[in-house]
Amino acid sequence: MSTIPEHREIIVGVDPVREGHLALAWAADEALRRRLVLRLVVAVPPPHDTQHVDDTPRHQARTRRGKDALRAATDWVRARQPEVHVGSALVDGFPAAVIAGRAQRAAMAVLGSRHLSRTEEFLSAGSLVVPVTAQARCPVVVVGDAEHITQDPPHLVVGVDGSESSRAALAFAFEEADLRRCSVRAVAVWQPPVFTLRTGDTLFHAERLLLSETTAGWAEKYPDVRLTHEVLIGSPVELLADAAEHALAVVVGRRGRGGYTGMRVGSVVHGLLHRAHCPVITVPTG
Repeated sequence: MSTIPEHREIIVGVDPVREGHLALAWAADEALRRRLVLRLVVAVPPPHDTQHVDDTPRHQARTRRGKDALRAATDWVRARQPEVHVGSALVDGFPAAVIAGRAQRAAMAVLGSRHLSRTEEFLSAGSLVVPVTAQARCPVVVVGDAEHITQDPPHLVVGVDGSESSRAALAFAFEEADLRRCSVRAVAVWQPPVFTLRTGDTLFHAERLLLSETTAGWAEKYPDVRLTHEVLIGSPVELLADAAEHALAVVVGRRGRGGYTGMRVGSVVHGLLHRAHCPVITVPTG
């Protein structure tokens, strides 16, 4: 049983059947920045309950594979970030439930992704990423591709729609940018309504005003973080993904009332998990 206080560790879902160095690297570097413990977790699904087939050998093989994966991942992280305290856990249970449960007490959860394309695998993106993103009470980072660390200047993109959850995403983005010494690009996406009595110019101006009001005050709180903001017109998924093409990560809120987060995993969050090539960070509202 872990003795680490709540919210003092970053948990990483380790895939025993696929090398996950991108997610491990992201998590190890973040643990160093935030001075948190890194907890590597492998979940081993229980044997099938059947009267016809004995699943024990396969369960034992999964357990051995999980232990080997944890050992290799631990060695890899320690080689990359020797100063980070690394722990590991091999847990019986279904991966999504195990990771989501541990994410209730963590500071952050980090998962690898193959853009939701190989659901048959042990820690498949389709069966793990979406449930954990929907249920976790901490920020969830889904690392599909490497960070663009050579981009000049380095920056984070954050989606802003005026909702409570997008304000939480903005707060996280500034905290993260301050740790990384990078800038923040706040993006609102406006989709012109099909039917309205108001003019497009009036609605677009209202969107710009909302963005300015939402981002107001953050530059004073984080004077070392440069902020830019803009309103784009079109599809939120496509435009946020394009805006984050060369970003360190794209940050969005979850479970708000706005267009980005109307569902537990809204259409924009779900779309970015498919579309974005940089890490996607979803931030819950408390």
